[in-house]
Amino acid sequence: MSAHLTTNQLEAFWLPFTPNTEFKRNPRILARAEGMYYFDQDGRRVLDGAAGLWCANAGHCRKPIADAIAKAAATLDFAPTFQFGHPAAFEAAARIAALAPGDLNHVFFTNSGSESTDTAVKIAVAWHRARGEATRTMIIGRERAYHGVGMAGISAGGIGNNRKWFGSLGFRADHLSATYNRAEQAFTNGQPEWGAHLADELEKIIALHDASAIAAVIVEPMAGSTGVLPPPKGYLEKLRAITAKHGILLIFDEVITGFGRLGAAFAAERFGVTPDLLTFAKGVTSGAAPMGGVLVDKRIYEQFMTGPDHAIDMFHGYTYSGHPLAAAAACATLDLYRDEGLFERAKELEVYFGEAAHSLKGKPGVADIRNIGLAAAIDLDPIAGAPGKRGFEVMKHLFFERDLMLRVAGDTLAFSPPLIVEKAHIDEMFGKLGEALAA
Repeated sequence: MSAHLTTNQLEAFWLPFTPNTEFKRNPRILARAEGMYYFDQDGRRVLDGAAGLWCANAGHCRKPIADAIAKAAATLDFAPTFQFGHPAAFEAAARIAALAPGDLNHVFFTNSGSESTDTAVKIAVAWHRARGEATRTMIIGRERAYHGVGMAGISAGGIGNNRKWFGSLGFRADHLSATYNRAEQAFTNGQPEWGAHLADELEKIIALHDASAIAAVIVEPMAGSTGVLPPPKGYLEKLRAITAKHGILLIFDEVITGFGRLGAAFAAERFGVTPDLLTFAKGVTSGAAPMGGVLVDKRIYEQFMTGPDHAIDMFHGYTYSGHPLAAAAACATLDLYRDEGLFERAKELEVYFGEAAHSLKGKPGVADIRNIGLAAAIDLDPIAGAPGKRGFEVMKHLFFERDLMLRVAGDTLAFSPPLIVEKAHIDEMFGKLGEALAA
């Protein structure tokens, strides 16, 4: 490939969640990565404040992961997991299940967070049907939620732009209120004190539709893509109690929060609340290979294991479920998390990281700051009549002028660095954003 992509080379790729016309006029090309950094086509080093896309938790191009993928590619490039199997998939599943709380003992592999959501919802609906409650097909999500772009994900999700073109094609769904209220929670460091009562809305939704219609409630323990919304204290506990009371399954979407982002293997462990199903992706391979999955409670799994030996127990799956290269990457990534104590490292750095984030309070244009674990969001005052433009321009300025890459969602800038981050990197990230805002 040439040192710089030509206009013709840029044209064919329709980038996801991107204003393509603007991008192709002034592309932000990442050509290489190592540790905490990306490098552009000229070799300019850019500090990664977003772990790629919330996923490179162990850092970039880690040799043990790369070596494991290369070895797998040379040994077993592909093996079907329909009616057959291969060792790495079983090893990866066992090791992931061992990290999970409660009886989340079984893993159904997918290739992404979106597929994980669709899989979890299908398992929930099918489980109720297997138990003779086929009327339970409705999903309860939450406003501002992001559960990927599959049909179940956009049905349960609460981001309008993701739903408006396709909403009529999805699952029947209703939505809880978002847990964020700036008037009550502005500049909260960690979990807000206000907001646990918002979980009580679930009782009203159940009364409206009746429990016999509802299969599952799905929430992100910490809502990430919408701008780092930590759960109010007591909120998740209330959801767990209400769903259990009415025989509704609780699904945690841990695509972002899984594998150390909040200082534990899963947010379920940090918050002491165990769901019935738990989705994961991203950090399971540190982003080095596409992989996702659903952790399934023992009693749900066993409900499907009652048929004759020749009969398929769950009519669902993907060609690449548990792909050999992805499974090898997952095992190598889990080794790094364990050997380098990266979950514990995230927990130890949380206070320093949070204080650095809140040091931006009072900077020009800063409307709010939120953080938990190694995740933080800075809300910027929008430009009148052009929502999202200020955030977009700051993101570009940071990349081109200050060698820093952050995640942007509207007028919210999100930090989620690799878990190998040092205090000096934290100072640099928030310092550069402060300089950009002052400028």
